[in-house]
Amino acid sequence: MKSDMKNEINNIVETILEDYQNNREIDRIELFDQPDTNAVLALIDKMLTIVYPGFYREKTYRFYNMDSRLTVLLEDVMFNLTKQIDISLKHKEEYASISDEERYEKASNICLKFFEKIPKVREFIDTDVDAFYQGDPAAYNKTEIILSYPGLYAVTIYRLAHELQVLGVPLIPRIMTEYAHSKTGIDIHPGATIGKYFFIDHGTGIVIGETTIIGERVKVYQGVTIGALSTSGGQRLRGVKRHPTIEDNVTIYAGASILGGDTVIGENSVIGSNVFITEPVAPNSKINYKI
Repeated sequence: MKSDMKNEINNIVETILEDYQNNREIDRIELFDQPDTNAVLALIDKMLTIVYPGFYREKTYRFYNMDSRLTVLLEDVMFNLTKQIDISLKHKEEYASISDEERYEKASNICLKFFEKIPKVREFIDTDVDAFYQGDPAAYNKTEIILSYPGLYAVTIYRLAHELQVLGVPLIPRIMTEYAHSKTGIDIHPGATIGKYFFIDHGTGIVIGETTIIGERVKVYQGVTIGALSTSGGQRLRGVKRHPTIEDNVTIYAGASILGGDTVIGENSVIGSNVFITEPVAPNSKINYKI
């Protein structure tokens, strides 16, 4: 009986191995030609420790002063992030023909530029924390927001991923934001451009597309889609402005759908719940019906 089972397993193994020979994308078996998702996710927690030094703890706490603690943490993150960026650059045509040494040097430079932007990222995140606190009377204090609000968590990871996206890093930014998506239900593409004082209330079901531009002091409730009007063009639409522009001081209530690259929501407007918008909205408008 055991012999029969072993034969069956061997037959199945042979069948699957044969299926791997079809030269499809899913048939790739080179384990080290794409970033390690688990390694990237581990780096997220360490990046959050850098962004919020008094709120996220390392698994092994060391009694260093802040200077030494940050140095050790930064060396660890930079070393491992550079390795993942190096692997990800293999997926860009412009790096296909360069040597491993040249590609690794490029990855190192990108990593340095990324960490040079951390003070700017933290400046934006500080305004987000303030927007969450000012916008939510249920918030006891800012500590509660940093420790427990899924909207701030998603926005923080987006802001880190966005800087990597701007630096031309493939794959890793999307891994980061999709991880936040899986944890919070909030889907922010790292290519989106979002200004200061961004506030997500409740958050679950929010979608913000790649070419979205959002100004400052924008407030978005759960279930809002800021998306493309149609994706039937497929890859031909890559690089095209497909998603809306939301100007400053706009509030978008739950369930609203705002679609299309030519759709601009003018500043100081209020978009009501469950409306469906595919045309520009003038500044200072209040929309509570389908247009």
